[in-house]
Amino acid sequence: MRTEEEMMQLILQVAKDDQRIRAVGMNGSRTNPRVRADIFQDYDMVYVVEDMEAFVQDSSWVGAFGERIIMQTPEAMELFPPELGGMFSYLMLFTDGNRIDLTLCPVERAEEWHGGDRLAKVLLDKDHRLPSLPEPSDVNYWVNKPNQQLFDDCCNEFWWVSTYVVKGLWRREIIYAQDHLQIIREMLLQILSWRVGIETNFSLSVGKSGKHLEQLLTAQEWEQLMETYAAGNYQSAWRALDAMCSLFQQTAKYVATSLDFRYPTAMVERVRSYLDHIRQLPAAAKEIY
Repeated sequence: MRTEEEMMQLILQVAKDDQRIRAVGMNGSRTNPRVRADIFQDYDMVYVVEDMEAFVQDSSWVGAFGERIIMQTPEAMELFPPELGGMFSYLMLFTDGNRIDLTLCPVERAEEWHGGDRLAKVLLDKDHRLPSLPEPSDVNYWVNKPNQQLFDDCCNEFWWVSTYVVKGLWRREIIYAQDHLQIIREMLLQILSWRVGIETNFSLSVGKSGKHLEQLLTAQEWEQLMETYAAGNYQSAWRALDAMCSLFQQTAKYVATSLDFRYPTAMVERVRSYLDHIRQLPAAAKEIY
């Protein structure tokens, strides 16, 4: 596997050798002093370029970065709508295990190459036109302190969608039920993130998809969270829903008490009674279409 020094030298050399590339920026985890480096860390790079259309029309130039296992160009795909507003990205995984996520930014948008992300720094600026940036910080990703409305919305979404889960389980539609379990899990992760924020004065990130929660929750809470992941059968899905409801309720009460929020006790009791009622009904006979 090529070293970080080799990869950075290559990325910068490609830019230096091509007059159309006027600047190079880096963002993402490699600019974050809080993140421990590992073999899966991407190189999140931005090339500020002239004649961007020429780069996009002929992608052979990315061959300079090495032999690839696979590449994706999201802005050229019909399955997903473009999200970069005129920029273009190449996501490349190489045979040595390194990965570069390279975004092309037209020179006309040079001042916004970083998209407002504080985890960004300039590595090369041939024309000295890029704005100076503060030291990289992950402050954009810290858990934000909620207000009463956000708390209410999170609780409402969790308990509302939980009724879809039991509908799917009663109808014997396991995929539908699992899909909605994932929706309420997002609300569970949100409420857990707020709990962590309270404990840490809202001064850190729990990571994408809550990946740092294992280090931030108690051992009991982590075990409860793991119990919310269902296997591919109805009994497991019911257990996962039970675990999710219990963990969400105890955490939401903690958040409400800590932040002096109203807790929707009556609504929660009504929904939980409804869930229990549906669980006691004989499941629907599964029809085959």
